[in-house]
This record gives sequence, C-alpha cells and structure tokens, in this order.
Amino acid sequence: MKLSARNVLPGTVVWITSGAVTSHVRIDVGGILVTAAITNEAVEELGLKVGEKAYAVVKATDVMVGTDE
Repeated sequence: MKLSARNVLPGTVVWITSGAVTSHVRIDVGGILVTAAITNEAVEELGLKVGEKAYAVVKATDVMVGTDE
C-alpha cells in the first residue's frame, strides 16, 4: 500500500456499526481507539471484520489542540 498520507496507524478492528448509508468503524491502535465514519459500501469493499487488521489513515491539513485550562 502506497499513500501520500504520513499518518498511517496499524491496528485491529474492534467494532463496526452500520446505519442506512454510513458505518462507524473503531480501530484499536496500541490501546487508543480511533473511530472512522465510512460508507457501508467501503466496509464491504475492504472486507472489514471485527478482529482483523486494518489501518487508520489520517490525512488532514489542520489539527486542533486543546488543554484543560
């Protein structure tokens, strides 16, 4: 897999829930859960299943930062 994105996080699919058009896929990346909203069609095409390996790929031009103060 070759991508221009630099933030490719390998993990394991731990949860998939599907709606009418969109699915939410949760990936465990070293103990941190990353959730993505993708189409149901993409879930099928990728063959995503709970317990299988997948990558969370983050491609963003902006990252927000917050503090508790």
